[in-house]
Amino acid sequence: MMTDNDTLMANMTANARSAARCLAGANDATKAAALLAAAAALRASVADILAANAKDVAAAVAAGISPAMLDRLKLDEGRIAAMASAVEQVATLEDPVGQIIDSRSRPNGLVMERVRVPLGVLGIIYESRPNVTADAAALGLRSGNAVILRGGSEAVHSNHAIHAAMVQGVTHAGLPADAVQLVPTQDRAVVGAMLRAQGAIDMIIPRGGKSLVARVQDEARVPVLAHLDGICHSYVHKDADPEMAQALVVNAKMRRTGICGATETLLIDQDYPAPAPLIAALLDAGCEVRADDILMELDARTVSADADDWDTEYLDSVISACVVSGLDEAMAHIARHGSRHTDAIITQDAAAAARFLAEVDSAIVMHNASTQFADGGEFGLGAEIGIATGRLHARGPVALEGLTTYKWIVRGQGQTRP
Repeated sequence: MMTDNDTLMANMTANARSAARCLAGANDATKAAALLAAAAALRASVADILAANAKDVAAAVAAGISPAMLDRLKLDEGRIAAMASAVEQVATLEDPVGQIIDSRSRPNGLVMERVRVPLGVLGIIYESRPNVTADAAALGLRSGNAVILRGGSEAVHSNHAIHAAMVQGVTHAGLPADAVQLVPTQDRAVVGAMLRAQGAIDMIIPRGGKSLVARVQDEARVPVLAHLDGICHSYVHKDADPEMAQALVVNAKMRRTGICGATETLLIDQDYPAPAPLIAALLDAGCEVRADDILMELDARTVSADADDWDTEYLDSVISACVVSGLDEAMAHIARHGSRHTDAIITQDAAAAARFLAEVDSAIVMHNASTQFADGGEFGLGAEIGIATGRLHARGPVALEGLTTYKWIVRGQGQTRP
């Protein structure tokens, strides 16, 4: 028996499918014009968006939301300007739709091409960050996909105001308003309706905390593009440059502690010559260091790590740290406790780096770089829809190309198969 939410979702997905067919035939200039108009509408709607966001912030404060979540929720003129700039940047990216991936001619004269096409209808389920409304709409539209957005209740007023501006841009360019839809209810059961929409939604992309992503992965009958945890490691090899290691580790942990690319575990080679200054630099930066017995002896300000720390995504000014016997033990630790998101080695030994990059099975592996670079913008992809840690379809930062699939186009001159 269909519920009211199932009926709602059936209507929304039918409208989205119709819009998706229109988007699939839209040319590059039309999609870019829609996004530029949407960015202009965001800039013109600053007062409305701020007023809506103030309602959300007031409700969140009254509910006792955490400071980290409040920071994600709160908008100001600068953040709205950055949101609009991100939409404009997506408009300048190369359109992936219609790109010929490869082409071949068969002995019988048939010409076969593999061509990028949109996925179709995307369902985006996200929590407290209202900027996701603009980012997801922009990336979906640019890649020729219709998008159904289901934001968190914390940002309900903000999401509606941002969505209204995005729809202005879409319709200004002559594209259907249903290309970007926002679920009109905060009933949590509507998420279940989205997850059951097999054949109507082509891919679900969750953006939020572990409990949300776990629910989506457990219940979805629709393909899911997601990562569950961001348990990222920085391994300081014995041949790391101490000045570089200190700068990278502090940045990887402390630049922004609440993002999925923040380093959560520090591995230090037993033969690295300067572990004490490295630990002290983290502590001096305001980071709690949960250390093994060896590292605890180096600084009295550390606290003892327990077994759960190696499997924890803190998203805070906390890091777990331990000594490893060498490259093999570091990689074994990452394989046992990591989440296949982003892991880095810091070393001047090219051979050690080559082994790490080849053997660590993560979506992003780095050499002498901060894990905070795990971001689509930093990869030159524009605004990302998320980081994917699975093995199928897309991996790492997912932007326009990751929101497409392909089809085969075959051209002949009357060939029949013998």
